[in-house]
Amino acid sequence: MRSLVLIGHGSHLNGESASAVYRYAEMIRARGLYDEVVEGYWKEEPSLRQVLKTTASTDVTVIPMFISEGYFTETVIPREMGLGHQGPVPPEGVARVLGGRTVRYTLPYGVHPSMSQVILARAHEALPDASPEDTALIVLGHGTTRNENSNKIVYQNAGVLRQTGQFAEVHALFLDEDPKVGTWPELVKAPRVVVVPFFASEGWHTLETIPEDMGLEGPVTTFADNPHGEQTVYYAKPVGTHSAVADVILHLAEEAAGASTSDGDTERAHDAAWTTFMDRAREGLRFGEVMVQPQSGMFELRHALDEGRPGHELQTLVTPEGVRDQTRRDEGGHHRPVHTLRNMPRGWRAVLDEGDLMRAVQYLYPAVIEETYAHTCHTLRPTPWATTARRQTGIYARVQKATPAQVEEVAADVCSGCLRTRLWAGDKLPQTFFSGVPGAIPCAEACTFLVAEVREEVAGKRGGGSGHSH
Repeated sequence: MRSLVLIGHGSHLNGESASAVYRYAEMIRARGLYDEVVEGYWKEEPSLRQVLKTTASTDVTVIPMFISEGYFTETVIPREMGLGHQGPVPPEGVARVLGGRTVRYTLPYGVHPSMSQVILARAHEALPDASPEDTALIVLGHGTTRNENSNKIVYQNAGVLRQTGQFAEVHALFLDEDPKVGTWPELVKAPRVVVVPFFASEGWHTLETIPEDMGLEGPVTTFADNPHGEQTVYYAKPVGTHSAVADVILHLAEEAAGASTSDGDTERAHDAAWTTFMDRAREGLRFGEVMVQPQSGMFELRHALDEGRPGHELQTLVTPEGVRDQTRRDEGGHHRPVHTLRNMPRGWRAVLDEGDLMRAVQYLYPAVIEETYAHTCHTLRPTPWATTARRQTGIYARVQKATPAQVEEVAADVCSGCLRTRLWAGDKLPQTFFSGVPGAIPCAEACTFLVAEVREEVAGKRGGGSGHSH
């Protein structure tokens, strides 16, 4: 049995941030090469601290879904996942044994050598007849002065594509460092110019910043009075959304350090948690804001407040992904990065078989089954706030200065709308939904949403208001 974990950044504010990771997980899952494909996030759930608990196998490969090496891949992800590694990741990746699981952690997919072919594919989509006689290629990166590895891969890919001789010129330009993208008219001489954003996903930069900085009016823009004469720019889609990235991810996984020649075993604690959950589900179960009822060999999942409503009055869902997409926003259309906030939308029902029910529940309440079962077995170890705060780096190191009163003030606002009981703050949870109390769910550690809100409080930028609005 083998598990593949894709790690994305995610967002507390933007529900579309995780879309690319979901898409690749679905593509790889459909190929059937791994027993499961799991997603984890820095700013959403399951969090980096939780995601390994959600894997069913003792054989786990972790792929950072980032376009370049840098702070997140070298510091945040290894630290939060407990990999015992900091700094640049070697080409073969890092292998560790953690709690009975063999965990392999690779370089981000964006640095794989085959990404140059993805850039080329994007260029030819934008301009099929690109030629070395009259076409320049711009590989456009984000860039940053904070980490030199951020631009390294952009320069490397530009160099590789320059050597192919398929373009008259190949330039590496950046948004946030020199040479900046706005200087392209002075640098590029060819009459036709293909611009390929070396970005992980479609977003604000690719849709707004880059077109504005370059003066683009759409996929094709002609500039009549540039320094080198008339030039036409062909603007490609970002490399990170190309379907070939799924192949890059699989190559990384196959090349990972310590890759096993035989499958791993079923992880015992995970298996026990889900076996117990399914035993309860077959009898009918309420947990969190939902209820599960067995139904003619299948299972119906719905919001508990919709109990008794005729099925024809509810939107019927038939896939785990349908449940995921239906519940990613509250009824006001706001993104739900914390799934245990009491703001799950109503008005739907899902009819699923056993395997799909388990996956749907994982989407609804990531890591809740595993952590709640561990709590009932007295094996869930809370992490006090002080320990969480000391672990923070970068812009979040500021939370180390928060007073207990500040933490409690923010928690009173954010956590009051959550189903979880704050074990990390010393609260007690004598029963759980496994013993018939639907809303009894443990919280072993302050979530990244609370950490972010405490940072705002310390900075004096927090305006208050319920966590429901985020």
